Amino acid sequence: MEIKRKVRVGMIGYKFMGKAHSHAYRDLPFFFDGAVEPVLQTIVGRDEHSVRLAADKLGWLSYETDWRRLLERDDIDVVDIGTPNESHAEIAIAAAKAGKHVLCEKPLAMSAEEAKRMWTAADKAGIVHMICHNYRFVPAIQYAKRLITEGLLGDIHHFRAQYLQDWVSDPAYPHVWRLRKEHSGSGALGDLMSHSIDLGRYLVGEISEVSGRLDTFVRYRPSGSEQDGSGTSGNEMLEVNVDDAASALIRFENGAAGVLEATRFAKGNRNGNRIEINGSKGSLRWEMDRMNTLELYLENDPLGMQGFRSIDCTEDCHPYTAAYWPAGHPIGYEHSFIHLIHEFMKGVSTKVSPSPNFEDGYRNQVVLDGIAQSAETGATVKLTY
Repeated sequence: MEIKRKVRVGMIGYKFMGKAHSHAYRDLPFFFDGAVEPVLQTIVGRDEHSVRLAADKLGWLSYETDWRRLLERDDIDVVDIGTPNESHAEIAIAAAKAGKHVLCEKPLAMSAEEAKRMWTAADKAGIVHMICHNYRFVPAIQYAKRLITEGLLGDIHHFRAQYLQDWVSDPAYPHVWRLRKEHSGSGALGDLMSHSIDLGRYLVGEISEVSGRLDTFVRYRPSGSEQDGSGTSGNEMLEVNVDDAASALIRFENGAAGVLEATRFAKGNRNGNRIEINGSKGSLRWEMDRMNTLELYLENDPLGMQGFRSIDCTEDCHPYTAAYWPAGHPIGYEHSFIHLIHEFMKGVSTKVSPSPNFEDGYRNQVVLDGIAQSAETGATVKLTY
C-alpha cells in the first residue's frame, strides 16, 4: 500500500472560511486520491479560549494565538490565510519568506500594489500559492469552461454577472469589519464582485477596460462588539466608508462586453451568484441557487429545439463528480472548497501553483482598483497589468 506524504497545514482564522476550509481538508482524502494528504496541524486565532474550542470542534491537533509563531514552526508546510483583508499581504509575504506554501482567501489584497508584492514574494521564494475563488470549482462552472473552450458557444459577445446578497440591508446591522475600508479595502466590490471578475477571467478572458459606480446607502451604523468582529462596543454611530453596492461595464481583450453588479442590499437574495454568457452559436447560464445545473442553448441544436436545456452536472463525465454519488445526487457549496484544496494539494505535490494563484489574484485586484478609480473620477479606465 502506497504511503502518502503528509502535508501539515497551519490555518489562520477559524470562523466562516475557517470552518469551510477545515471541512475540505478533513473530507478531501475520503473522496479524492492524491500523492499527498493534508494534516490539520495547527489553527491560529487571537482569542485563546475561542481558538481552543475551534481546534477541538474542527479537528485541529494544536492551536496558536500568534500567526508569527506559526511561521517559526518546523511542523508546518502550508499556511492557510482566512483573516480580514488588511493582513493578507503581511502574512503571505512572511510565510513565503519562511518557505511555507500559501493558500489565501479573496480578495488577495487591499490594492494591486499589495497583490503584486505578494505574487513577487511567492515566486521569489519558490513556494506554491493559490487564492480561494471557490466558485471556479463548481462542476457546472468547470463544464461550462469545457464547452466554451471546445467552441460550442462560438465567439463570446456578452458576459453578464450578478452577485446579490442582503445581509447588511437592515440599517440597524452593526458596524462590523467588512464595513471599514481600513480592514476590508472595499465593500461589495471586493467581497462579492471579485468572484464575478474571477469567473469572467476564467470563462471569457482578460479584462481591458472598466467603467464603474459605487454606492453606499446607509452612511452610519451602530457600533458592534468584540463578538461580531467589529472591535467596538456601545451605542456609538460609526461612519461606513465602503460601498454597499458596485456596478461596472467591462470590456474583455477579445472584444466581449460585460456587465457586473454586486450588492449587499438586494432584499430576499441570500447568496444570489449568477452568470450568463452569450456567444455567436449559443448561450449558457448558471446560478448558485441551483449550483448543480447548467443551462445551455445551442443555435444549431441537432434536434431543432428552441430555448435553454437544463444539464444536471452530476454525471461521471462532469468534472469532479465521479468522486461522489450516483448521477442525480447533488453536491453542495462545501464541495467547491474540497475541489479547490484538491487542486492546491496536487500543486504542493508537483511544486506547480494551480490557477487561480497569486498572479490571478493580482490581475483580479487590478480590475477592482480600476472600477474604484472609475467610480471616483467618472471616467472609463483602461487597465494595465
